[in-house]
Amino acid sequence: MRAFIFPGQGSQAVGMGAALAAASPAAREVFQEVDDALGEKLSRLMAEGPEDQLQLTANAQPAIMANAIAVLRVLEKEGGIRLAEKADFVAGHSLGEYTALCAAGALDLATTARLLRLRGQAMQAAVPVGQGAMAALLGADLAKAQAIADAAAQGEICTVANDNDPSQVVISGARAAIERAVEIAKDHGAKRALLLPVSAPFHCPLMQPAADAMAEALAAVAIQAPLVPVYANVTAAPVSDPDTIRALLVEQVTGMVRWRESVLAMFDAGVTDFVELGGKVLGGMVKRIAPDAVATSVVSMDDIEALVKAL
Repeated sequence: MRAFIFPGQGSQAVGMGAALAAASPAAREVFQEVDDALGEKLSRLMAEGPEDQLQLTANAQPAIMANAIAVLRVLEKEGGIRLAEKADFVAGHSLGEYTALCAAGALDLATTARLLRLRGQAMQAAVPVGQGAMAALLGADLAKAQAIADAAAQGEICTVANDNDPSQVVISGARAAIERAVEIAKDHGAKRALLLPVSAPFHCPLMQPAADAMAEALAAVAIQAPLVPVYANVTAAPVSDPDTIRALLVEQVTGMVRWRESVLAMFDAGVTDFVELGGKVLGGMVKRIAPDAVATSVVSMDDIEALVKAL
């Protein structure tokens, strides 16, 4: 069995998608459709920068999605690969869940781009810059990370945001609490703790204003049943019902990304082949979570051609 998986924030880089667009009309169509949906040339920002603008959450989220969907469309239109025939499940990390839903036909591309632009803006606006923070705890599993967060909270928000893999958990919350967590992490058994260069504390209760904004936006869009089930971040379980998908996307804004559990659940369901489209971060996580699984990252035209031969 096979799952197509889609990356989250952090995989953006100036130049993303440029070579693919130069080589493929199918990729250019995706970037043009996203540009039209947003009413601006996001594709130019992706290709040329400046980097500080691309790093803004409101730009990075639709850009990462567009890049991954461009890879998928080249696979489909030029490689003759049909997702429904080659994938048993899809999943994505945080914003990647929207990409997965778009890939599986639950959301159309223009709607996905607009939702992610709004999601990025709402998450940025939810907490004033400087008041929130996130930190990666390396060499810490979920139990250690939870203990560190609890000890550092001292009445402030400090929670696990991303359970990425057995050796990397990300925490999120009020800046002072996160800084305390970084200071005490080694005492609680983590190898290292480092503040992340993010502009807001994602996936924690401080994001409630963004969750409210997404609830309103998602209520107004059509969601179809996906071609294959989507593993949801907040449940680490497959979902196909459109109303459930809508509710879980709202919950995801403040909830923990249960990526480690999602990969384990897919592996336990029989998935042995994980194909990451549009990034090179999740493949490494998959190998740390399920060492017996095969993980392939597909970004370039060469990657796509190799995958077509393998499938």
